Amino acid sequence: MYDSKDIGVITSIEPKKAKSVVLTFDDGPSRVLPEILDVLREEKVRAVFFWQTRLLYSKRPWTRVLEEGHLIGTHSCKHRNLVKLSFNDQFQDLYSSILKLEDVTGIEVKYFRPPFGQYNQDTLLAAEKLHLTPVMWKIASMDWELKQDPNRIITNVVEHLEDGAIILLHELPQTLEVLKELIREIRSRGFEFSLL
Repeated sequence: MYDSKDIGVITSIEPKKAKSVVLTFDDGPSRVLPEILDVLREEKVRAVFFWQTRLLYSKRPWTRVLEEGHLIGTHSCKHRNLVKLSFNDQFQDLYSSILKLEDVTGIEVKYFRPPFGQYNQDTLLAAEKLHLTPVMWKIASMDWELKQDPNRIITNVVEHLEDGAIILLHELPQTLEVLKELIREIRSRGFEFSLL
């Protein structure tokens, strides 16, 4: 479980009529993105994707992401730890990532997730100047550590479910492997899926 006391940093959404959570995927667009989208479409779930713009090419299925109702935010250009950079370097990294995302997709970028979940006051100031809302999470699936034991991804999420929680996932093969079951387990506990 994670939370932030910083004003303007989102870790959960406002409660709705039905209990709901938000699925987010970092570190794309990756090779498994088409299969992740297949599962989300089959299960009728919309999600938020935070992309490293160095991985974004016109041939990646970004049009499908938007057509199927998902959101795309920036995860920086090159996934550098922003707290190790000066304010100017952080600002330039985020600005460059916005320009590329907007140039390729034609959408306005509103959301930002800092690489490694690390940020400082300079990061927040840069985000504010660029009209970005920083999005963190309440529940970390730890999927990046569970290549050999993907079922623990499900356990890590469902044991910590709470209304409005933002869930951290990644565009990884092990996440794809359990995604359908994860969605069904979340639903079996009375939760639906929302966007930011």
